[in-house]
This record gives sequence, C-alpha cells and structure tokens, in this order.
Amino acid sequence: MSVHNNKAKRVTTHVLQEMKNRGEKISMLTGYDFSMARIIDTAGIDVILVGDSASNVMAGHETTLPITLDQMIYHASSVVRAVERALVVVDMPFGAYQGNSKEALSSAIKIMKESGGHAVKMEGGQEIIESIERILTAGIPVMGHLGLTPQSIYKFGTYVVRAKEEEEAARLIEDAKALEAAGCFSIVLEKIPAHLAAKVAQEVSIPIIGIGAGNGVDGQVLVVHDMLGINNEFNPRFLRKYHNLYEEMLGSFHRYIEDVKSGDFPNENEQY
Repeated sequence: MSVHNNKAKRVTTHVLQEMKNRGEKISMLTGYDFSMARIIDTAGIDVILVGDSASNVMAGHETTLPITLDQMIYHASSVVRAVERALVVVDMPFGAYQGNSKEALSSAIKIMKESGGHAVKMEGGQEIIESIERILTAGIPVMGHLGLTPQSIYKFGTYVVRAKEEEEAARLIEDAKALEAAGCFSIVLEKIPAHLAAKVAQEVSIPIIGIGAGNGVDGQVLVVHDMLGINNEFNPRFLRKYHNLYEEMLGSFHRYIEDVKSGDFPNENEQY
C-alpha cells in the first residue's frame, strides 16, 4: 500500500455522528474501481459509496436492477483495496434483501466478508425494518435510503421528485424515524424537496446525506462520473459538474488516434 493519508484517522460511523453533532458537513462520492477510489480517498472524502449505480455507469444498464450481489462485491473489494481513510459503504443490490430478512442477512454478511467494506446501504422504509434489524444483530452497520429509491423505479414509473404530496411527506418523516429507531447510522435522501429534507435532518439525530435534497441536510453525495462530466448526457438540476472530462478525454483519444495513424507516435524517445 502507498503511504498516502497514513496519518489520517479512519472515518467510522461514530466519526460521522460526531460531524453531525458539531455541524460539520459530510462529503460522499461514489466509487467503483481501485484507481478512481485511490484518488477520491487521497483527496480526503469522508465516505465512498460503492453504489449500485455501477449498474448504469460501469455496466451500461438502464436501471440499477440488473447488478448482482457478486458484481457489487467485485466493485466493493476493488474500492476497499484503494482506501485508507474513507468509510466504505456498499449498496445491497435489488433482490438481495427485499421481502426476506434471512436472505438480507446472508447478503450483508457475504458483502462484508468478501469485500471488506465497512457498512451496507439499503433502500426503503418501514417495509425493510425487519431486514435492517436482523443485519444489525450481526454487527453490520446499515445506511438507509429514502425519497427516490431507484430500485423501485418500476413501482413509481418515473424518476421525478418524490414526497411532494403531504401524505407522502408525512410518510417519509415516519420512515426516517423508523430507520433511526431500528439502528441505521445514517440515511441518504434522494430527490425530495429541500424544505422536507431539512425537516428530516432536524427531526432525526443521525446524519442525513442528500442528493438533490437541498442544503439543509448533514452532507451530500454525487455519482463521481456525473460530477466529473464523464457522463455527458446526464444533466439533472441537482448536479454540479466540476469538470467536463467527456470533452477532455475525447480530445485525448482523437489526438492519440491521429498520432498513431500519422506515425508520429511513438517517436525516437518513446521506444527501446
């Protein structure tokens, strides 16, 4: 292992709670492979989420549903090998926990044993409480995920902002409190109105991480390929692009192709 960040204290679920308690915002990005995770960790990110968004950005699927438990473990173990400071949270993929708490526990144990990740993340509210409690009995930390839950895309039929209606808003707050009571160490809120997300963050004591949920929460998460502008078709309102890597990479590939075709690469200094 390299010596980067060797003095940095590891981020744990306890550290995140302390951050919320003192009002320090939590930074979180997705990571799916060794090279990228190494850079993200070196930058000093607090949490790396090995997201089932790998289904979209790494594998090219339209939804997050097709990715398997073993594929998630492959991505997670690649990330864990790169990380020396960040807390690594691994998404439980669709089908690995819904409707069966015994299966949920064995999925979570498999992720922890085979990837070396530090926690798992699960989408849903009161309907998955039994699974969450069972996983926690094994000592595995669980991060919740409410609001727009991409694994339920077919149920909702759309990726629009969730929890706009009063009833849905009340249900979201209930769900957040239920997740906290069950023992989740944190919750991701995705694409919900900012005022509602802020209310949730005030009403529960665990850290609330937002994506498209405004600034009144305890931290933020983005998909790394989105914020770097590698995914150039994806431009939701909540996304800040910190780079336009799509154009930069395209330019590099064009120049390489030209240099090879013209015989310019490799030159005298680039050969043995």
